[in-house]
Amino acid sequence: MNRILIIEDDVKIARFLELELQHEGYQTRAVHDGRKGLELALRNEHDLLILDLMLPGLNGLEICRRVRQQYQTPIIMLTARDDTIDKVMGLDQGADDYITKPFAIEELLARIRVLSRRMQPATANQCNQYKYGSLVINIAEHTVTYQSNSIELTRTEFELLLYLARNRNIALTRDQILDAVWGEDYFGGHKIVDVYIRYLRSKIDDVYNTNFIHTVRGVGYSFRNEKTSS
Repeated sequence: MNRILIIEDDVKIARFLELELQHEGYQTRAVHDGRKGLELALRNEHDLLILDLMLPGLNGLEICRRVRQQYQTPIIMLTARDDTIDKVMGLDQGADDYITKPFAIEELLARIRVLSRRMQPATANQCNQYKYGSLVINIAEHTVTYQSNSIELTRTEFELLLYLARNRNIALTRDQILDAVWGEDYFGGHKIVDVYIRYLRSKIDDVYNTNFIHTVRGVGYSFRNEKTSS
């Protein structure tokens, strides 16, 4: 994950990010307009997008949505406010992570490292496929199906489901899930785990009337054998 596209209308912030990232060995390009940023992002020449929420020409949410229609390039969304709604909207459009301004460069670098680790391919000794009743998780193809119906998941949703499934019948704390899926360097709180659990349930349990993902009161969550909801 070496080539980073920065889409940020604040020239000083964009330049600061470029200098710091280049110092860490990354190749960067910065643009300050939403439409130009989308044009470059859709060329699919970058390994990571750092995307501001508020941009002239085209806002960050729309850029994120359009990129996700074609590519799974990791996206870190920058938000000027600490409002939950801004973060949830960004995640809904397919962003992999978010960071609130102002932020320390060390935090951003940590987020990039987390995404980089998650992008690493599965090792050869890992099982390539997990099957739980009618639910099939294919690691090699990065796909999930239920009764042969394709379930479209973002990269983070897939990693979360895979972690839960690999630890079937084990009650996992939010801290365990956060470390495994987002990494120990992640600076955000537990709320992001609950948000993504809700996303998974809305795409699997709610759609197919199943009950794979269980809330363990006072602990966290557990993935269990398929059970049809009543």
